[in-house]
Amino acid sequence: MKYIGKYFLLAGMFVAVAGLSLRAQVNYLAPSNALVSAPASTLDSGQPDDSVLTIKKRVDEVNVLFIATDKHGKFVRNLDEKDFAILDDHKPPQSIVKFRRETDLPIELGLLIDTSGSVRGRFDFEQDAAVSFLQNTVRPNFDKAFVVGFNGHSQMMQNFTDSAALLSAAVHRLQDGGGTALYDAIYRACHDNLIKDHEDHPSRRAIVVVSDGEDNQSEFSEAQAIEMAQRAEVIIYAISTDDSGLVLRGDKVLQRIADATGGRAFFPFRMKDIKNSFSAIEDELRSQYIISYHPADFEADGRYRPIEITALKKDLQVRSRRGYYAPRQ
Repeated sequence: MKYIGKYFLLAGMFVAVAGLSLRAQVNYLAPSNALVSAPASTLDSGQPDDSVLTIKKRVDEVNVLFIATDKHGKFVRNLDEKDFAILDDHKPPQSIVKFRRETDLPIELGLLIDTSGSVRGRFDFEQDAAVSFLQNTVRPNFDKAFVVGFNGHSQMMQNFTDSAALLSAAVHRLQDGGGTALYDAIYRACHDNLIKDHEDHPSRRAIVVVSDGEDNQSEFSEAQAIEMAQRAEVIIYAISTDDSGLVLRGDKVLQRIADATGGRAFFPFRMKDIKNSFSAIEDELRSQYIISYHPADFEADGRYRPIEITALKKDLQVRSRRGYYAPRQ
C-alpha cells in the first residue's frame, strides 16, 4: 500500500507541474494573437484565460495633415470637409471619420542642421535663426523638439525636450566641418525618434533640415530616407544653405524630399530670408487641417497607397504627403 500511495503522490505532482507549464505557455503565446499594426491590447482581468483580445484602434484608419493656400500662397484656414475631395489608392474613402482645422495639435519636431564644411559661409547666422525659430515654436509642457548636427555622421545634440534654453544651447554647440550624410540624418531621425507604431496621443511630426543638400557620405539612399519619413508620417521642411543664386543638384534633392512628405523647400538668397523661411514654417505648422478616414478596399498588406487631396474651390492649392504604407497584418 505504501508504494501505491507514493505512486498517487508522484502522479499528482506531475499533473500539477504540467498544468503550471501549460498555463505559462498560454500566457506567453497570447500576445501573438494581436495585430502587429494595432495598439497593444489588454485582457479584462475579470475574464477567463481564453477571452478574446480587444483591439483598441482600427488598423485601416488613416490620418492626413494638409494645408490649403490661395493663388497668392496665403494660408486659407476657414474651409470645411465639403471643400475638398480625397482619393486613397485612386478611390474615394469608404467613410470619413473626422475633419477639423488643426491649429493646436502638439508638435514633435526634429531640427537637423548640416555642419559640413560646405555650409561654413552663413553658419553663425543660421544658428541664430534656428534658435529664434525654436523659441517661438516650442511651447513648454506642450510641444517638444530635438536637435541633431550632421556632417559625415549624425550627432544628437539634444534629445526631445520642451526647454527652449536646452535646445538653444544645443544649437550653439554645433561646430562646422566635415562631409555630408544628409540621407542618413533624415533616416535615423525618423526611425529612432519619430516613428510610432502605437500612437495614443496624436501629434504633428515634422523635421526641419538646414543643408545644401549635397550628400556625399550616406549609407542610406535618398529613396530610403524618403520612405522612412513616409512610414513615420513626418513632414519635412528644407532650408537651403546654398547662396550661389543658382539651382544646384542639392537644391533639387531638398525639393524632392519636401514634396514627397508634404513639406516645403526654401531657397533663401539673402541672410534675412533665412529667418523668413523659419517664420513661414512656424506659421504653416499652425495652419493645418486633418482628415481621418477609412480607405475603400483596404488590405493590411504593407503596400504603398498614394493619396491625393484636391480643393473644390477655384484658385486653391492643397499640399499634403503623397501617400503612406499600409500596416502589415
